[in-house]
Amino acid sequence: MQLTVCESATMSEDGGHQQPHSVGLMELRCGSGDNTASVDPILDKANESSEEEFSAEMDEETIGHNNAVKVPAEYALNTQTVNTQRPDSLSVKATSAPQSNLWTCQRDGEVKLRIEDSGLAAETPLTIHQLFASSVKNFGTYTALSWKEGEQKKSLNYMEYYNTCRTAAKSFLKLGLQRFHGVGILGFNSVEWFVADIGAILAGGFAVGIYTTNSPEACQYVAENCKANVLVVENHKQLQKILQVQDQLPHLKAIIQYKGALKERRPNLYTWAEFMKLGCDEPDGPLDDIISSQKPNQCCTLIYTSGTTGQPKGVMLSHDNMTWTALSTSRHVSLTDATESQEVVVSYLPLSHIAAQMVDIWINMRVGGVTHFADPDALKGSLVDTLKEVRPTAFLGVPRVWEKMQEKMKSVGAKSSAVRRKVAAWAKDVGLQTNLSKMNQSSAADHTPLSYQIAKKLVFKKVRKALGLDRCHRCYTGAAPITRDTLEFFLSLDIKLYELYGMSESTGPHTVSIPDAFWLTSCGKELPGCKTKLHNTDKDGIGEICFWGRHIFMGYLNMMDKTEEALDAEGWLHSGDLGKRDQNGFLFITGRIKELIITAGGENIPPVPIEDAIKEALPLISNAMLIGDKKKFLSMLLTVKCQVNAETAAPLDDLTPEAVEICKKLGSQATRVSDIAGGRDRAINAAIQEGINRVNEKATSNAQRIQKWLILEEDFSIAGGELGPTMKLKRPAVAEKYKVQIDNFYKEVTSPTTPDNPLPPK
Repeated sequence: MQLTVCESATMSEDGGHQQPHSVGLMELRCGSGDNTASVDPILDKANESSEEEFSAEMDEETIGHNNAVKVPAEYALNTQTVNTQRPDSLSVKATSAPQSNLWTCQRDGEVKLRIEDSGLAAETPLTIHQLFASSVKNFGTYTALSWKEGEQKKSLNYMEYYNTCRTAAKSFLKLGLQRFHGVGILGFNSVEWFVADIGAILAGGFAVGIYTTNSPEACQYVAENCKANVLVVENHKQLQKILQVQDQLPHLKAIIQYKGALKERRPNLYTWAEFMKLGCDEPDGPLDDIISSQKPNQCCTLIYTSGTTGQPKGVMLSHDNMTWTALSTSRHVSLTDATESQEVVVSYLPLSHIAAQMVDIWINMRVGGVTHFADPDALKGSLVDTLKEVRPTAFLGVPRVWEKMQEKMKSVGAKSSAVRRKVAAWAKDVGLQTNLSKMNQSSAADHTPLSYQIAKKLVFKKVRKALGLDRCHRCYTGAAPITRDTLEFFLSLDIKLYELYGMSESTGPHTVSIPDAFWLTSCGKELPGCKTKLHNTDKDGIGEICFWGRHIFMGYLNMMDKTEEALDAEGWLHSGDLGKRDQNGFLFITGRIKELIITAGGENIPPVPIEDAIKEALPLISNAMLIGDKKKFLSMLLTVKCQVNAETAAPLDDLTPEAVEICKKLGSQATRVSDIAGGRDRAINAAIQEGINRVNEKATSNAQRIQKWLILEEDFSIAGGELGPTMKLKRPAVAEKYKVQIDNFYKEVTSPTTPDNPLPPK
């Protein structure tokens, strides 16, 4: 990597603060002594800027408790016009006019911030620069970023990190980056990704992540939509995508490749080293003027939706969205400042997704944590090795990551001796019962049984160490639904998976489970300063989940109609998700409105609970998709667990070792998907039908019973187009791809029951 010509100190075992070596950061600081000045003037300048902004047009109202900070009228929203109590029903006091000043679709627009009179929502708004400058002042010599080049460990502390981002910002300005224009970033997580992101924001542009799985046409859409002046790509492969559509990008001024040597020379194509050198001799004044002019209620980042239901939408997030959500989340989950004990996270999930950005960049910056970059092949098998080496204190995995870990542990366990299997089974039973008792707050939770202590020593500690989670006190799951089976599997190993729930439009998290507020299958309670209401609830208390808070986005770029669909007249964000609350305030997601199946008979059926039940009943199944919208009965597409290509992650024909073992137990010799797909294996067919029958027996009505099914020739994947970047099922894409198979389900509409798939009596 061409980022630096020297090594900083490596992290200590506990990931804590280390004094830097004397280093010559030629390409980071350009050899300029000015950039290494005390951070106090940096923060003072930021504060002066903030005070100047806040002194203009002061509102009569003050916020906060002790310091009575005044907020200017153009930022603050008078929330007295909206019911400030948590709304548990639809009775929300209406405003006299729509709160149109809460949103904008203009790239240079400003919004009213949803500042409250007290609590965390009353905190003073900050820009990205003010947050960063504060972290540099508090944690300047603490390690901020770490990574490996070969076997060599490298790192940057917070001061070096900040200076590098300033240099990148000046380089962007040198290339002609205009205010409120995009810098698109297309590549795997790296120091350069972070620096390009923050540098773009400091320079007054938009940081715009682009999914690495995007086609050239999809890249072109995002780059043109955000009017990207600069595109930062990882390697030659990603560069080729941009070169294919370059003539369709009239705003593009430069392309930067941050990994690997350039295989061809073109005008305005730069290596990372060449790019960083551009800003070295540029004066600080123009950049400082831009930074001083930035406001918390202006857009700084665009998150593009994955486009599962149409063209991607550019979610406009303000400085305040990012900085306040980082504050609220870090408080809610009780992260510690580096001065007390430094947090460590591993960056591997796509940074074009808001969850990864919030965890890896902004929340960690807020508390002075260390972000360690995983290898690009993390999701192809190297992640656990990285976890074992880094030993993070917090870890976020999408459900598929946890499922892969579960499958691997089951596969290894199946090969253990009989004695080891018995001990493991006993320990898991103890672990599950103990943790469920604690969750239920029963009398059994008042003391920890001796059996649990023994199980912890014999099994639980060893499992955590083998996964690299021995220091990890916060294991999170989010971005897609996770099955109860996976949650209980890890709970039985004394690993609580804390579910978080939110969306790009809420700057990531809205609710998060925590140790003191944990309930299996619930996504927890809302962040401090946020509110939830359920809209149009039915007799079971299920309604559309709506959000309120300073984490709510500004609007969709250039899409007023879509913005007004998402935000109602009072400013509530309508998630499109269905959910309910229990008596203790825990939120449960029950489905998605757009995914809701409405049968020809008019019955509303959420597909996810049925799909999860099938996967739990049939461990051979990898993915399941329920069919039945406007149909006379339900059917289902199934895939089985198979191995994947190490390079492309595309599904292979070979079954996983776990799947082969399952087949053997069922009396089948199948080792390939092609041995099973299309009903070729009678033993597997019978087992699947039996499992579906068990699920059908629990159905609340005949309409909710699966009457036909098919095993497909290959598993769903990102490469195949059935899954999005966060492994979320793209239902319209699956329906289109397998239209012929689906149509075949409904050819014999006179009687859904067939001799091959007889239904048991209800």
